[in-house]
Amino acid sequence: MTGLLGYVDPFDPSLVAAVLTIAFNPLFWNVVARWEQKTRKLSKFFRSPYLACYCLGCVILLLNFLRSYCFTQAMLKQPKMEVLENPATYCLGLVLLGTGVVFVLSSFFALGFTGTFLGDYFGILKEARVTTFPFNILDNPMYWGSTINYLGWAIMHASPTGLLLTVLVALVYVVAILYEEPFTAEIYRQKAAVRSHKRR
Repeated sequence: MTGLLGYVDPFDPSLVAAVLTIAFNPLFWNVVARWEQKTRKLSKFFRSPYLACYCLGCVILLLNFLRSYCFTQAMLKQPKMEVLENPATYCLGLVLLGTGVVFVLSSFFALGFTGTFLGDYFGILKEARVTTFPFNILDNPMYWGSTINYLGWAIMHASPTGLLLTVLVALVYVVAILYEEPFTAEIYRQKAAVRSHKRR
């Protein structure tokens, strides 16, 4: 880790922008989703929880595109690590990138748009928590798939800055998971309890 820091200019504006977008995005969607869950303001404004969820999902997608752009710009403006500049390492990065894409896309198809973009905070619940691939082999595959994407992208660019930013992505996602998981587990526990009560 100390060796990687020697390649990084911490005052470079592109690096600062990347750090800010990485930290901001999960904070934004969690704050907005919890606010919606408590107040239903977005659902009332759009007159539909589905439309409100779709709009929030589009904003999150745009923010994620911005994060990826800032991540890439930060890598391009910082020095490369010579030891990573070889075909074998590039291929490793490509494999990681492909693996991450598989996790992200399969998670999206398993959850659907509203399941991916915090529909449970809008009262849009699935019949039960998804346990099919990739959720049967990895918890939170959307987050970890995204992290693997960034790792692969950083390795392909032989970028110490990219590797350090990937560590930040992982840490931010760990915090987000610790914040989100209890809520998701509780709402599906409540739904199961209500369903069980109705059957009696």
